[in-house]
Amino acid sequence: MNQSRLFVGNLSYQTTENELQDLFSEAGVVTSVNLMLDKYTGKSRGFAFIEMSTPEEANKSVEMFQGKDLGGRALTVNIARPKEERPPRQGGAGYRGHDRRDR
Repeated sequence: MNQSRLFVGNLSYQTTENELQDLFSEAGVVTSVNLMLDKYTGKSRGFAFIEMSTPEEANKSVEMFQGKDLGGRALTVNIARPKEERPPRQGGAGYRGHDRRDR
């Protein structure tokens, strides 16, 4: 598990990667900012992952920014957990027995 990677949630949909970079650089060296975007609309999904250069800087970020107001919203900041393995998603809720070619 990467102890330098942060989950930042409850972001305003207008928050930019540059704003996050500037804010979190107050706690140390930011090595990456990944604002999560909706793949269909291209708009923010309201959360991001930020990588700090050391676990100490990541912990300092949690202490400094958890609950801090940004864009009128109280930030949620914590050490990111590893992505959970999920089973592949199934298709829609349609009839699964035969497709149209079998008729």
